[in-house]
Amino acid sequence: QVQLVESGGGSVQAGGSLRLSCAASASTYYKNYMGWFRQAPGKEREGVAVIYSGGGTPLYADSVKGRFTISQDIANNTMYLQMKSLKPEDTAMYYCAARFYGLGSLPKLPTLNEADFNYWGQGTQVTVSS
Repeated sequence: QVQLVESGGGSVQAGGSLRLSCAASASTYYKNYMGWFRQAPGKEREGVAVIYSGGGTPLYADSVKGRFTISQDIANNTMYLQMKSLKPEDTAMYYCAARFYGLGSLPKLPTLNEADFNYWGQGTQVTVSS
């Protein structure tokens, strides 16, 4: 079993910055990739960014490209989302997610499809005021 714990949410004015963190518990499974999703009130959850555990170019939703940066600290099993130039439309509950796999399974290429993630955090609220 894997546990994901987010932190770093809060309230900020438009144009401001926040950094979210997601700490993953130790596991006997292999980590494939980790990502961030968000869900605003009355809207469906959407993928924001994903990073492959082996490195490479992260994927971003068009709505956050150039403003958000996803990164990871492999040694500490932690993932980050640096958010800059925040807009009111970025207001949402932000969720950390990950795909882990065990023996007999294979790694997959990262996607922003929530169905491709098998572990989720509880979420952290981000509120951007105008």
